[in-house]
Amino acid sequence: MSDSYTNGMATRRAVLGDAHVDKAETSKTRFDEPFQALITEAAWGTVWSSDKISKRERSMLTLALLAATGNFEEIPMHIRATANTGASQSDVIEVFQHVAIYAGVPKANHAIKLAKQTYKEMGVDL
Repeated sequence: MSDSYTNGMATRRAVLGDAHVDKAETSKTRFDEPFQALITEAAWGTVWSSDKISKRERSMLTLALLAATGNFEEIPMHIRATANTGASQSDVIEVFQHVAIYAGVPKANHAIKLAKQTYKEMGVDL
């Protein structure tokens, strides 16, 4: 394994948690193994492993980009990750308010709905 893969897997586990990564690894097949290696090296081993900005800031940016581009499927995963990145509920609502202004109220509204559902599943008071 490359250093970026090894670093990526460590960062991925630190941000998403062992249970999430173990589940993803267990469901990996020969078909999607190249894709899983790509995201582990590129997203987690390069972008998320960089120390240029904090995990909290990176978490906020990721949530904003997911909501703004309509990639809602990944929002719950990244809301759960805030427990490990340090992004607070206050940070998250600020992010989605920015999304509302710069990318559209419907996208922000849906992202907020998903965040509320996910926080509830996590047992977090709103």
